[in-house]
Amino acid sequence: MRSIRAEDYQAVPRAVAVMPKTFAAGSGTDRHHHPRAQLLYATAGLMMATAEDGTWVVPEGHALWIPPSLPHAVVMHGDVAMCSAYLAREAIAGFPSRARVIEVSALLAAALAALTNEPVLYDEAGRGGHLAALILDEIGRAPETRLTLPLPRDARLRRVCLGVIDDPAGALDLDAWAARAGLSRRTLTRGFRRQTGLTFGQWRARARVVRALALAADGWAPRQVAASVGYRSLQALRDRTAALVGSARDT
Repeated sequence: MRSIRAEDYQAVPRAVAVMPKTFAAGSGTDRHHHPRAQLLYATAGLMMATAEDGTWVVPEGHALWIPPSLPHAVVMHGDVAMCSAYLAREAIAGFPSRARVIEVSALLAAALAALTNEPVLYDEAGRGGHLAALILDEIGRAPETRLTLPLPRDARLRRVCLGVIDDPAGALDLDAWAARAGLSRRTLTRGFRRQTGLTFGQWRARARVVRALALAADGWAPRQVAASVGYRSLQALRDRTAALVGSARDT
């Protein structure tokens, strides 16, 4: 039987080591990190991962790229089946240094599934080695999605973000949030753009979609989801979600 303990894959003398695992709805992991890089691929269900500098939603068919040694925690929304690929540091030269959600191509999905059927210590000159090389190549070329909520470094701006995450349907406007944070509208606006790459409005729209995806995975009815994240129109939420889930290649 293949181990489902992440620590058993950190010193495997192979470029890629894969671990399939399932989680019950509502379960999660405490903040932790791995010596190796990790590709956290959702084969079913939806995961939400958090780290010091961001929050990421990982729906079915997507994966979170996690650089080596990045502390992170994961919560499962709905029953989740996932496949983790742990990648040796020497195999990921030139790969992103920040976490990101990527689309998983049919080829990458098939290669990951196939490698789970090979021995952990697969023949590097045989099928296992070829699959590992293909996995690395497909990860390297996979497009990034917009399923991320970057968190600002400034403590005041971060409090605003956490307030929006806690109450995505809240009616406070930009001026009200600025006043609550003890900032001018201009300072908040500039700080958000500089530290997250997004306007406050764009960031809040993402936060609402992120919560909506999690609630939908938890089994909420569509209209309940829309109302709980501040949308009066279900179609408006669907349009915003479709735009966000689309690949960054469209930007």
